[in-house]
Amino acid sequence: MNLNEWYQKGLSADEYIHSMKQNKEEMLTIYERFNLTAEDQSKLGALKEQQLRVIALSEDWCGDALLNNPVLMKIAEAAGMELRFVLRDQNLELMDQYLTNGTSRAIPIYIFINKEGEEVAVWGPRAAEMQSLVMERRAGLPDKDAPDFQEKQMAMYKELRNTYLTDAKIWQTVADSIISKIG
Repeated sequence: MNLNEWYQKGLSADEYIHSMKQNKEEMLTIYERFNLTAEDQSKLGALKEQQLRVIALSEDWCGDALLNNPVLMKIAEAAGMELRFVLRDQNLELMDQYLTNGTSRAIPIYIFINKEGEEVAVWGPRAAEMQSLVMERRAGLPDKDAPDFQEKQMAMYKELRNTYLTDAKIWQTVADSIISKIG
């Protein structure tokens, strides 16, 4: 399938949100609390004439999607971009064309396309600063063979999730990263 067909197959933001079983309230909280800067809105408004569209490879259980999707939704609105969500686990044929480091099915992945369906930019699964934060936190975990590894890893992810939900600077970091790819 070409990218236009994948786009057509995707769910609208409302359909995606309605279908969510996990992280729905948390994602909507970030969406409601995050606002683009006037400068970002101006930059994105200038993109409207390009008539870009976005395919978001995502899943509702994903912590990075919880953080990044509401920011993308605000960006799409400001740039007049139509956004469609394609569920990764049901669409591995598309996912496998956008592997992180050539091996990982990490999400979310945002594929920006023009009206002809040609790829203009790809972003994901994390802003560079967020990747550094995650790697820094992972470095503090015990060895994978350690008896408390699982417990410590779960605690780390819970703490990271709380940071994602409350730190507005992180939301702006994600917005800056996405905008730099398309602006």
